[in-house]
Amino acid sequence: MVGRAPRSFVRLLVTIVLAGVLGVGILAVTGGATAAQQPTLRQQIVGTWTLVSSVNNNVESFGPNPLGVAMFDNNGHFVNVLMRRDLPKFASNNRNMGTPEENKAVVQGSIAQFGTYSVSEAERVLTYHFEGSTLPNRTGTDQKRVNLTVTADEWRYDDPTSSIGGTSHSVWKRAK
Repeated sequence: MVGRAPRSFVRLLVTIVLAGVLGVGILAVTGGATAAQQPTLRQQIVGTWTLVSSVNNNVESFGPNPLGVAMFDNNGHFVNVLMRRDLPKFASNNRNMGTPEENKAVVQGSIAQFGTYSVSEAERVLTYHFEGSTLPNRTGTDQKRVNLTVTADEWRYDDPTSSIGGTSHSVWKRAK
């Protein structure tokens, strides 16, 4: 039996090789699962969010209990609407016949906009590409939201180009 390895050695060698192959397979599967469990910021932001707060220079931009919704789809489109909860009702019940005071309160207490968006993962920046806005100066422009953080239930950012000047900090929660 010169030149032949004993059966026990061959079995040991086969066991080691199989264990190695199985180990590599497990690592490959686990590595793939780990990557899949960590969605990108862009993937995390997709969905519907409700406004918790928007603070500019220590003042609640839309009052202490604001109303707001932001929606992001998988195709890169967004729409968001933010408003004060205490907007006055129009005495005429006709939006084309609001008094100057009623119109002023609504314009100063709300904003709506839509368009497309992109996310820079490395910079943690969301960029809005405004196609339309109730602040017409934004239509056709791009604006960044910085310090973007997203968890399963919360989304936060800073807006260095707030529609009322200064920088605002906004907090949103995922709609249920």
